[in-house]
Amino acid sequence: MPPSTIAILAVYFGFAALELWRSNLLRKPEQTRDDGIVEGVSMIVLLAVTQPAIVFASAAIMGALAPGLEGALAGLNVFAAIALFLVLDDMTQYWWHRASHSFAWLYNLHRAHHNAHYMSVRLVYRNNVIYYALMPGLWFAGVLLFMGLGWVYAFYLVVKMAVIIGAHSDVAWDRPLYRIGWLSPVMWVVERTISTPATHHAHHGRHADDPGTHYKGNYGNLLFLWDVLFGTARITRTYPRSYGVENLAPASLGQQLLWPIFPEKDETRADPVVGEAATMAETV
Repeated sequence: MPPSTIAILAVYFGFAALELWRSNLLRKPEQTRDDGIVEGVSMIVLLAVTQPAIVFASAAIMGALAPGLEGALAGLNVFAAIALFLVLDDMTQYWWHRASHSFAWLYNLHRAHHNAHYMSVRLVYRNNVIYYALMPGLWFAGVLLFMGLGWVYAFYLVVKMAVIIGAHSDVAWDRPLYRIGWLSPVMWVVERTISTPATHHAHHGRHADDPGTHYKGNYGNLLFLWDVLFGTARITRTYPRSYGVENLAPASLGQQLLWPIFPEKDETRADPVVGEAATMAETV
């Protein structure tokens, strides 16, 4: 098993152990039977099928279209290589995530991630199976691997997943740091650079009238800087009172995992998300 995989597993299970101790990892507030199924299936499919398939498919496509580019960036400066991943993987994921809250058909592929009424490391890989298969950033990362940047990706992915896992956990690592006065300037920089529990939990908040909720913003994954630069950031250093999606009926198990193969019923249709000025933008 590659060292990067071991490191990611260590971070994931480290936060999982904290939740098991502090907030009951396996029995979250308002949890349903479907929640565990969606989380287990989407995680297994992504890690065992989707990601490897995209890496192989990217290599096959590049090998057919531009075989001369194989390994072409192997000698690239490490900082330039990291910058490529930040732009082609993390920034494109920001725009993919933002689009998923703006267009109904994309929201149906992403809704499973927000259906849970809790925050947890369990949500990190929770999404419609097709959502990840279409994610541009994964395909761009596959191209960069083909071009010889696998050695950088291993390091980059550990850092990115550590931030994302920490941002989803309900054991908020940033909460005690906000209480330390002399750390305030440091945290001011941190919360505008990477996703933190406070900024990402806001994105999962259930009610629009909750000051800790910012459902139509705070889209960043590794870098929260994208939200700052593109005008979707809200920083309050508070946390939502509750999590989930308001003003929509519950989605079925099939809809969460495999929409549009299992289309939504009329009463669960996600029409309110269409457009930045649509109903959900104002009410969720």
